[in-house]
Amino acid sequence: MTQQSHLVSPEPVTADVRRPVLRARAPLRISFAGGGTDVAPFPEREGGAVLSATISAYSYCTLRPRSDGQVTIKSLDYGYSVGFNVEDDLELDGQLDLPKATIARLRQYPGAQAATGFDLFIHTNAPPGSGLGSSSAVMVAVIGVVAQHLGLDLTEYEVAELAYRLEREDLQIPGGAQDQYAASFGGFNYIEFADQVVVNPLRIRDATIHELEHNMLLAYTGNTRVSDHIIDDQVSRYERGEETALEGLRAQKELAAEMKLALVRGEVDTLGRLLGQAWDEKRKMSDRIATPLIDEAITKALSLGALGGKVTGAGGGGHLVFICEFERRHVVAEELTRMGLGVSEFTFSREGLVTWRGQS
Repeated sequence: MTQQSHLVSPEPVTADVRRPVLRARAPLRISFAGGGTDVAPFPEREGGAVLSATISAYSYCTLRPRSDGQVTIKSLDYGYSVGFNVEDDLELDGQLDLPKATIARLRQYPGAQAATGFDLFIHTNAPPGSGLGSSSAVMVAVIGVVAQHLGLDLTEYEVAELAYRLEREDLQIPGGAQDQYAASFGGFNYIEFADQVVVNPLRIRDATIHELEHNMLLAYTGNTRVSDHIIDDQVSRYERGEETALEGLRAQKELAAEMKLALVRGEVDTLGRLLGQAWDEKRKMSDRIATPLIDEAITKALSLGALGGKVTGAGGGGHLVFICEFERRHVVAEELTRMGLGVSEFTFSREGLVTWRGQS
């Protein structure tokens, strides 16, 4: 029996009242420094390190059990759904492959109970390619509810590792590993990548977090980038031994450590200046990371009182993150808005993946 794809949601069915509705959320993240050092083969050869923090924007997932053996997945962001039998061999055909690959893996996971079917609803606060790790957050949230439905109790490391394997192996999506671990663990983390991944949660004073929220901005370029080509270009430059790319990656790793120290010491101004250095070094990793719009936005923000700014994803578009002098933050925001960027303030989230029972 083959899966059926639908452009509209399937007909509603009566939920299985014997099993609770399950919900999950996984946070999006901003990356301060180190992005790219988590992309193979750099971490295996030289060891990578990323400094990141999760924000109060999320990927949400709801699972409503069914008793008829049917599964439907509906993306509220894309506006379409797919449906299939719970025992079908799933075809990864570009339509909602993230949740399909998750279901295929988890139903074979050791200790998994037999699924009776379910409806899955997915929604994210940011579009794919926005540079905030939204795709990995979707994967983590789906793993959270499907694992609960199948009676699995996975640790943060197990969730993140599974999400990484699904994206990089099953779906062959180029990229690193920071997003999956950030979404699973949440909070401020210094994450080290080598033969194993080690997540080091950071104890940041409340006053430092409040000061960062007071001084930071996100600016959306309006272009969701497809990072595959940027990451492929970065990897090929590293493999060829291009000195500029090597310098950029190694400097990213060093800056992640320096920024961690500034963060735990509460030195927000120093963190802002280092953020600017991280952007200068990130640009060296690939010619495709910066665009004229990104360069202009960062240059103007710096001239108006931003201490530092950078792309918070692979590059080419998505979101920019700035640390400003607070008295000048509104001026920076006004100029970025005039340039056509979507500017927003944000708060940090200290929680990673959360699952709970919802109201039916």
